[in-house]
Amino acid sequence: MSDLLRDIRYGLRLLWKNPGFTSASLLALVLGIGGTTAIFSIVYTSLLAPLPYPKADQLVMIWSQHDGNREYVSSEDFLDWRKQNSAFQGMIAWTGGGFNLTTAERTLHIDGSRHTPGMLDKVVGEKPYSGRYFLPEEEEHGKDHVAILDYGLWKNTFGGDRNIAGKQIRLNGEFYTVVGVRPVGYAGQEGEGLNVPLTFTPDETNRRGHWLLVMGRLKPGLSVAARGADMDVIARRLAQAYPDTNDKWSVSVEPLKNDFVPRETKTALWLLLGAVGFILLIACVNVANLLLAWGTARQKEIAVRVSHGATRARIFRQFLIESLALAMIGSALGVLLAFTILKGVMALMPRETLGIPLEANPRINLPVLLFTLAATILSGVLFGCAPAWQAARQNVNEVLKESGRGAIVGGRRGLRKTLVIAEFALAIVLVGGAGLIIHSFWNVAMADLGIRPDRVLTFYLPLQEKRMTRPDEIRRFYQQLLERIEAAPGVSSVAHSITIPAAGGNAMLPVGVAGKTTRDLHSMPNTGFDLVTPGFFQTYGIRLVRGRGITAQDVAGGPRVAVVNESFVRKYLGGADPLTQSIVMPELAPDRRPPFGDIVEWQIVDVFHDVKYNDRVPNAPQILVSFDQDPFPFAAIAVRSAGDPSAVVGGVSAAIRSVDPDLPMVRVRTMNQIVSDSVATDRFAVIVFGGFGGVALILAALGIYGVMTFSVAQRNHEMGIRMALGADRADVLGLVIKDGMKSALIGLALGLPGVYLARRALGSLLYNVSAFDWRSFVGVLVTLLAAALLACYVPARRATKIDPMVALRDE
Repeated sequence: MSDLLRDIRYGLRLLWKNPGFTSASLLALVLGIGGTTAIFSIVYTSLLAPLPYPKADQLVMIWSQHDGNREYVSSEDFLDWRKQNSAFQGMIAWTGGGFNLTTAERTLHIDGSRHTPGMLDKVVGEKPYSGRYFLPEEEEHGKDHVAILDYGLWKNTFGGDRNIAGKQIRLNGEFYTVVGVRPVGYAGQEGEGLNVPLTFTPDETNRRGHWLLVMGRLKPGLSVAARGADMDVIARRLAQAYPDTNDKWSVSVEPLKNDFVPRETKTALWLLLGAVGFILLIACVNVANLLLAWGTARQKEIAVRVSHGATRARIFRQFLIESLALAMIGSALGVLLAFTILKGVMALMPRETLGIPLEANPRINLPVLLFTLAATILSGVLFGCAPAWQAARQNVNEVLKESGRGAIVGGRRGLRKTLVIAEFALAIVLVGGAGLIIHSFWNVAMADLGIRPDRVLTFYLPLQEKRMTRPDEIRRFYQQLLERIEAAPGVSSVAHSITIPAAGGNAMLPVGVAGKTTRDLHSMPNTGFDLVTPGFFQTYGIRLVRGRGITAQDVAGGPRVAVVNESFVRKYLGGADPLTQSIVMPELAPDRRPPFGDIVEWQIVDVFHDVKYNDRVPNAPQILVSFDQDPFPFAAIAVRSAGDPSAVVGGVSAAIRSVDPDLPMVRVRTMNQIVSDSVATDRFAVIVFGGFGGVALILAALGIYGVMTFSVAQRNHEMGIRMALGADRADVLGLVIKDGMKSALIGLALGLPGVYLARRALGSLLYNVSAFDWRSFVGVLVTLLAAALLACYVPARRATKIDPMVALRDE
């Protein structure tokens, strides 16, 4: 033990006395370990950590399944499942909801949910911050006007009133009694939503409308097979009893953990971890090279120690201790850097955009620190073994006589070159992946949106469906509303629709071509759909290709008309003249769930240029119909202004209040903001992967620079002889650069298959990037070769300044 402690003290003293070597090594390690720790903390809390609920392994999601795809659940199926199952302690259903909360000062739109009693306390196992949660009888009509507030809503809107339980609030024009307040979320979020009981109206109680999410808590000790078998029996029973609606439908029971994490999010997180893992590997190779060079400079010291009785095992242990000490110091500093990286990543891209679960709380915790410790030890062993082995096997007699120096240095030089080759092979994979991401971002940013986003203001009006369901009511309300908005100062035109272009969402309806496709809803393909007013094309600046568009004459009772985009024509109409074709699709019925009425026919009267609704989806078929001919209460409003769109917000808000003082404007954004937000995920990928690629490039360049610098220093005598024999400075410059570039080129060649694999792994994150993207490939090669050339040129230039007489005399 005393020998071990002495070796540790000796190793630390050597590191302290060689600040240049120590600093260069620590820089590489801190970057590698810091990045790996920060990204692993996100991966661990998002995908690997257990859910923070009591007995979370019992929580499962229950989905309807059709043609192998999971679907939402119908209300009657849920009621039968809950009644007939024997596998669950409890089963609940919920759906999202929006609520207009009216206070004495203003009207707010609050996102929330409707769920059956027992969800928060019985199934999730959550205890209220104050008050209580829903009682079983509050699932009945007439007893359901009660509400539970999220902690943030209670604190910020109601001032943290501790006597809030029992008080009434106004939601959607009706009074609800507050019965409880939820605690702060597991990840520290102070939610701003609210919850009301889920009850089923007669129109919602059916088996055709699939709109519910269902969760259950399994009975203790129940196996996965048993829980699935129980629900399969029920599904078959319902299919026999209700063949019209339940035939070919089954049930899928899935663990709650990671069930809502999008596949793209999982892929992106694992790829991020892989990227920082590559950086850590490059850092290890860098430090191994530095240790090899340091070991070469310490040959005489090692030979003296061996001659005084030190065994080869003792020399090996000494070098390994020094590498582990470096790794531990780098790990401590890397963890400090990880806090900064993690904070930056979460600030750069909020959890909602990343798709991180609400329960996840990315932070540096004990499991993450244990991972860092394991990575540190592994790194220390990886970059320490080769130098330790080289030091332990050197020929002591040859070193002491200084006659074997060339052989020893030559062997180590070969190993160092091998490590440089490995660095560049790893670097081209990471830099190549970053190049693909950058090219993808360029494609997304330059894509034709099909609109003119300048001077356009957008917002939603959360008008509740139950407030008005008759078509004539809806038409009159929006006609008056749009007239008031268009009369506001600074407004040039106004449009009503269901969705907003470039905002990332799109309404879908079953659609067919008249005379060519069946009228069965389940067999008709879902197609992008929107209801628009005549000002839609002018307000968004959408180009009409042929025909007359939707006009003020396309009113209720007149011929039903539709406008389709160019992609619809290409996909469904072939070479037919679109203005001679009709489409069939269901009317919208606000009083039904799903909101489908009769299937009717619509005449195509125009074709418009493709408009991009989702930045990740290529141009898709889209149909627009006259709002007046198929009115629906939900509204997305766009206003084109004469100047700055933000300047008209006040006037537009006043116009809305003049029609309905309880109707708030929600998600008020300019189209330029929407376009910027639509590429936020791509921008995040560019910054993160580009940053990691840049670090890999710098580390690889520093690696070859270090090797060439040390090589030149070791070859002073050789260079002196060459120059004394007549070699000019250009010859020496070319010799050194050729030596270094050879290693870089071999490394790049060996790493090329990795670039192809990186392209396949990044597939879901890329937009319009070919399998072999030669532009990115050439750019990456040029960048890496330029970095290698610069890293070789500096020591080569230094070699040309060697004085032959001084070099020969020093030897």
